[in-house]
This record gives sequence, C-alpha cells and structure tokens, in this order.
Amino acid sequence: MQYISYEKYKPARLEWIDVIPQHWDITRLRLLSKRYSGGTPSKDNQAYWQDGTIPWLNSGAVNQGMITRPSTYITDLGLKESSAKWIPKKAIIIALAGQGKTKGTTAYTTFKTTCNQSMGVVVFEKDHPKFMYWWLTSQYKNIRGLASDDGRDGLNLEMLGTIPCPLPSIDEQKQIATFLDYKTRQIDLLINKKKDLINKLEEKRLAMITQAVTKGINKDVNFNHSGKEWLGDKPESWKCSYLKHFSLIYDCKHLTAQFVDDGYSLASIAEVKGWYVDLTTSKKTTYEYYHDLIAGERKPKAGDIIYSRNATVGEAAIVSKNTPDFAMGQDVCLIRASDLLLPEFLMYVLNSKLILQQLDLLMVGSTFKRINVNDIKNFTLLIPPIEEQKQIIDYLIEVENKSQSMALKASEAFRRLEEYKTALITSAVTGQIDVRNIDIPKGLV
Repeated sequence: MQYISYEKYKPARLEWIDVIPQHWDITRLRLLSKRYSGGTPSKDNQAYWQDGTIPWLNSGAVNQGMITRPSTYITDLGLKESSAKWIPKKAIIIALAGQGKTKGTTAYTTFKTTCNQSMGVVVFEKDHPKFMYWWLTSQYKNIRGLASDDGRDGLNLEMLGTIPCPLPSIDEQKQIATFLDYKTRQIDLLINKKKDLINKLEEKRLAMITQAVTKGINKDVNFNHSGKEWLGDKPESWKCSYLKHFSLIYDCKHLTAQFVDDGYSLASIAEVKGWYVDLTTSKKTTYEYYHDLIAGERKPKAGDIIYSRNATVGEAAIVSKNTPDFAMGQDVCLIRASDLLLPEFLMYVLNSKLILQQLDLLMVGSTFKRINVNDIKNFTLLIPPIEEQKQIIDYLIEVENKSQSMALKASEAFRRLEEYKTALITSAVTGQIDVRNIDIPKGLV
C-alpha cells in the first residue's frame, strides 16, 4: 500500500530527525514525563520472594515489547523494604543495561507492576504513551548509542531525559499509534507464518533423515525386530549395535591452556557448528601443548567427527581433507569410524531423532547440559551395508538441498517483513507518511 506524505515540512532541528511535518512540535523526553528506576529486593531473604503477589520484571522482560506477563512476583515486604516502586499500566520501560541487545530496548506495560533497578520507567503526564512507545522503539539504535557500545556501560535516567521527541497533537498521536498497532499486528501474523513454515521444514527434514537412517530408502526389503522394544523393526540386512563397536571414541585432554597468536588451532564447541570443522576463529596453542593434546591417538584425521558433549551437546562436524592440523579443545570428543561406517552416514545418524532421543535421556546438568563419553560410546544405532550407506547419503544430500532452498526463501521473506515493519514504524512516528485519514477496522486493534 502506498501512503501519502504531509503537505508541508520544516527542519526538525533534532539530532535524530531531519524534517517533521509543519504543524508538529519538537521537545525532549524530560519535558514530557517523569522518570525513575526500580529495585530488586535481596535474593537472600526469602520473605521478599516466597508466595509473592506483586508483579516484578527483570531486564529481559523488555523483549516482550508489549509486556503481558511478569518475570516473577515479590511480596509486600519485599516492595516496602527495597527500592522497587509501582509502575502504572500504560507506562514505558527502557532497559538501562542487560545482555546482548537488551540495553536500549523499549517496552510497554499492560498491567500494574514493579521492576528492577536496571530499567528506566517513563510515565507520560499528557501525551499518548503508545505513540511514545512506537517512537522510542523506532529509535533503539540511537537510544543505545547514548551510552558506549561497551556492554558494561549502561544508560541512565539523565540520558533518557535528553531523548528528542517529535510532538504531534494528542489526536494525531492516538491515530498514529492505532495505525501502527493495527499494521504491526498484520505484519507480525505474516512473520509468524514464515516462522511456522521454517519450523515445519526443519521438522520434515529431521523426520526424513530419521526415516532414512532407521528404515532405509528401499521399500522392497524385509524387516525383522531390532531387539530393542523402543526401536522396533529394522531392515533385515542392517546391524543393531552400539557406536563403540563401530568406532573409536577419544575424549579431550583437560590441560591448562596456553594460548598464543600464532600456533596450532584448537577445535572446541564453537568450531563444530557446521558440517565440517571450521577453524577460522579458533584459539591457538603452542607446539608443546598441541603435542600433549594429540597424544594417545587423539590427533584428528580426515573423516573423524568432532562431537560436542558439553553446553551445545550434540553438535558435530567432520574433519575434511583440507583441514590443517589441530587438536581438540575443551568439551568435545573425537569419533573415528571403522571401515564399516561412513563418516557422512554417521553424521546423519548423529543428527537424527534416533540419537536426539537418546541424548534427552542421557544428558545431565541443570543449567549447562553435558553428556559423558561412556554414554556416547553406548549410543544405539543401525548399520546398513556400505553400499546402502552410500545410497542413503546421496538421497539425504538431495533432501538437504531442497529443504535449505525452501528455508532460505522463507527466511528471506521473513527478513523483508521485519525490515518493512521497522521502516513503517519509523515513517509513521517521524511524519514521513500521513496516516490521519486511514480507516482502521473497529475491533481489530
């Protein structure tokens, strides 16, 4: 849809906008609102948290955009004996600090709540808070830029007060906010459909891999029982066995690292996220330390698989013929398949539900998951004859190519929708488009 512009514009004289509609005003956030931060009751006192009834938000809550649920609850005593303060419904919260992209993110409260001290609360006295929410959302990068890019340097309330704001009339603010509520909801529905499609494509890919490595791709074969109730039948010519019977598995050696700028690469969990081991950004170690790490047949060879057994459990990558000499870093193990098991076929097995289901049962740890090497050795898998493994590999390469092509198209459409949404919000709140006379269907906002 093509949107019209306003008839006349004037210089904005604001750092973040070049021009605004002729009849709009300009101001600063401190002149429109009152601002304060929250607080966190001591985590050491359970009387502040146990059986709490007062909604409380941590910094991550801003990623909801429209905040519809609290992070947790605090008690009346926790509110009374801390710097936490009540935040009204329809207030704006800006993350003053936080991990990743959290700092500078704006959110809108849909219920009365409290929050921590790393969030700045902005309460507007006259102006329409939803318009201001969309304005501040559109200026995420500029708001974040008020502090340095260093994650340790946060925003503060004084910085928030300096934020420049365009100021249409209240009625116009309401219309712009209503327009953006309606249009972004439409766009979000389309974005969610693309996300669902990408998820379904991934589910189908995983199902086809699992079918191929457990039942094969030839329909005219005889089946017999695998000997394991949870696995069911298998092709008659396939062997049901444990990984340790068809491969050697070596754990990484736990030595104190000696990192250098120019040395031998170390492959840890960050280097095994693709099909092949990628040493582009790997850490490097000394000649002596490298030889300590590869002792006892631990030197990776072409065709070996490096398998993550900590944090990102289950990630795997093959060592290619062109991979330079390296050693295993922390938290991975090396799987060296026998002549009866092709590395590419094993990679598909490791990425199938056959192994993923076993991982779910074998992983330990609450915050950081891990799996023991002995459990990896005892993975149950089905081994077809070598010629059939080759056929399955060729078949699954085609499956992967088709799936990736469709997923890329969906991802590109998703990206374009996100860009359009961002551009539309910015255009509306800065007056680049005039939405005053656009009819919004009742009941859809």
